[in-house]
Amino acid sequence: MDGIPILIRKLIDRVGKRLPGQQGAISSRKVARVPDGVRVYVIGDIHGRADLLAQTFARIDAHEAAHPVEQSITVFLGDYVDRGLRSREVIDQLIERQQNPRVVALRGNHDVSMLRALLDMDVALRWLATGGRETLHAYGIVVPVDVDHDTIHTVIGLAVKRIPASHKAFLERLLPYATIGDYAFLHAGIRPGIALENQSLDDLVAIRQPFLDCAAPHDFMIVHGHTPVSAPDFRPNRINIDTGAYITGNLTCLVLEEDRQFVLRAT
Repeated sequence: MDGIPILIRKLIDRVGKRLPGQQGAISSRKVARVPDGVRVYVIGDIHGRADLLAQTFARIDAHEAAHPVEQSITVFLGDYVDRGLRSREVIDQLIERQQNPRVVALRGNHDVSMLRALLDMDVALRWLATGGRETLHAYGIVVPVDVDHDTIHTVIGLAVKRIPASHKAFLERLLPYATIGDYAFLHAGIRPGIALENQSLDDLVAIRQPFLDCAAPHDFMIVHGHTPVSAPDFRPNRINIDTGAYITGNLTCLVLEEDRQFVLRAT
């Protein structure tokens, strides 16, 4: 959790720990809560939709103005890049938003792939097939229809030069997860039965099964994205807020306050 501003660190549990008096697995028999006086805005997978992100920021700002709270924290669940056409603008907006010390940006599998692609040509080839082509286009790099191992070196060489250092630094600083009160925030899910601090990065950013089918309570109420759903999916042990923004135009913002959970709707 190094690098999180002190103001947030007072509210966010240290890795693998809980606030005093908050122990035991979270299930349908216990209502998950955030600390008193704290509101958390959680934003799902963005995937290059800078337009939807700007609209979501406007909704959050309007909601905060209309309903002041002692402390508010915004948590992004990762997958900022790929698929949508405006990944560069998304990262610019997030960097600007992080000037507010109460903003936590987590790591998604697409964000991990983008960084790895700049170093590994085999990863780069796979990345192009899963949305990397659109991301490179956002940085002014036109990728040929047919790409082989020779071509990919040229493409990635351009990417290394054109992607701003500030964008690479943003991606490198992304956290694997964060916890606030009874909630754990991460991109994809966890491997059931393993403590949060012992989860692998690959599982945190990319797992689906057995996490999605697990009905057993976890140590935290898990808030995640990664697996698209038609509407926010509230389960006794997890909440999925990836509503496929890049294709549906619906970027979900979940609000957590005391023991309440609700979606901040567009007006």
